[in-house]
Amino acid sequence: MKYSYKTKRTCSRSIDIELEDGIVKDVRFNGGCHGNTQGIAALVKGMKAEDVIARCRNIDCNGRGTSCPDQLAIALEQALQSK
Repeated sequence: MKYSYKTKRTCSRSIDIELEDGIVKDVRFNGGCHGNTQGIAALVKGMKAEDVIARCRNIDCNGRGTSCPDQLAIALEQALQSK
């Protein structure tokens, strides 16, 4: 399943996700700190979406109340609910 999410209050503009049976197959951040978002995407590939959510939810970036990892967790929650 492919899912696209428009991010809020982060440097990245959107996240494209591919899930298969609840496993993260691919993540692509559009915009943001390229090295950091590539790193996040590489680290979560092959993980259960629920584990990524548990690890990344509520991470804050500079007092914004969210971050690219937090936005990824939100996107994964929404993707799982949209099944």
